[in-house]
Amino acid sequence: MYAEFFRFRVKPFDLLPNPDFLFPSRAYRKASAYLEYGVRERAGFILITGEVGAGKTTLIRDLLKRNLGDVLISKVFNTSVDAEQLVAMINDDFGLETEGRDKVTMLRELNEFLINQYAERRRPVLIIDEAQNLAPEVLEEVRMLSNLETDNAKLLQIILVGQPELRERIRSPQLLQLRQRILVQCHLEPLTVQETAEYIACRMERAGNKDALQFEDGVLDEIHRETKGIPRLVNILCGYALLDAYAADRRSVSLAQMQDLLRSMDFARQFWPESPTVGPAAEEVRMQPLPNAPQASESRSPVTAQGVASLLLGLSRRVGELEEMQSRMGENAYLDMLDRQKSMERILSQLSERVDRLGFALAQRLVQVRQEQPQVSGEDIRPRHGRLWRWFVGG
Repeated sequence: MYAEFFRFRVKPFDLLPNPDFLFPSRAYRKASAYLEYGVRERAGFILITGEVGAGKTTLIRDLLKRNLGDVLISKVFNTSVDAEQLVAMINDDFGLETEGRDKVTMLRELNEFLINQYAERRRPVLIIDEAQNLAPEVLEEVRMLSNLETDNAKLLQIILVGQPELRERIRSPQLLQLRQRILVQCHLEPLTVQETAEYIACRMERAGNKDALQFEDGVLDEIHRETKGIPRLVNILCGYALLDAYAADRRSVSLAQMQDLLRSMDFARQFWPESPTVGPAAEEVRMQPLPNAPQASESRSPVTAQGVASLLLGLSRRVGELEEMQSRMGENAYLDMLDRQKSMERILSQLSERVDRLGFALAQRLVQVRQEQPQVSGEDIRPRHGRLWRWFVGG
């Protein structure tokens, strides 16, 4: 819709993960290095946490695209399962038969498979996403899988990925043995103020025009303050700013305009509802205390702005639903869904451009018609009626 106006090749602030727009912040580089080290060094358990939208999925996808040599990966996205179902999903992703087999049989066959992979110098790695949803007894089952080992090496390496509450769950006394087995752990911190500015510039540059929108003094600081440096929220807010600038036919945004946008979106209350916010990014990959969220002020924006804000909020919620759906389906189904969604986005973009062209043509035609209409005097403006009308109403 606004891509042509700002001379973008693609939209710079799409919500779906795109490796072409990867921004390697300090925290991201450190988390990535920890993750790769843990995989290459066969660290038994690796724990990765981060807020919703912090980039955990992007981090895992980046790992999967690297040349890790002899690594064989199994991915589990559905974490609303019991222990037996989890073992079945792991075996199925490794290519083992699961139909008609009980848990004991599946564990025995998994152990045999892992021993064979070790003999062939391959390293099986299990990645469990959204692990904060696993019940304590299922997490204990995951720990038991780490007992599959030889005299000098683990047969299965396990990576747990989840939101910050995963750390709290693992701290429970009943999961002490699991906690002691975690050799590498990191928390994917939000962007700093400077990284937020660099992140925005980087995405606009890769979309085709780094100088598409000028941010006046104080605007970038305000964006970081309201989004807490969470990349997904930065995308939402900057996408809204581009749309608002396009609607107003301008190529800059002032601090007052950004604050007005935030009020119209009711940003703080919509994206930080009655929950603590994320503190500023630290120099190290670690957990930070979470201060209280700021209170949102009342909206004073026009109805059209509120409509766009609702649309963007709906898109954000839809992304959350898609991520939840991801945890219930296999990897192939998820990738197929992404392909179909991208195809739909292309079609919608083409339709939007056609609607814009038609609207412009209609506006030109209306101007032309008005110019062609003859000027009439005030006394001729009164509509003329036939005899039947005058007979009924008089005159």
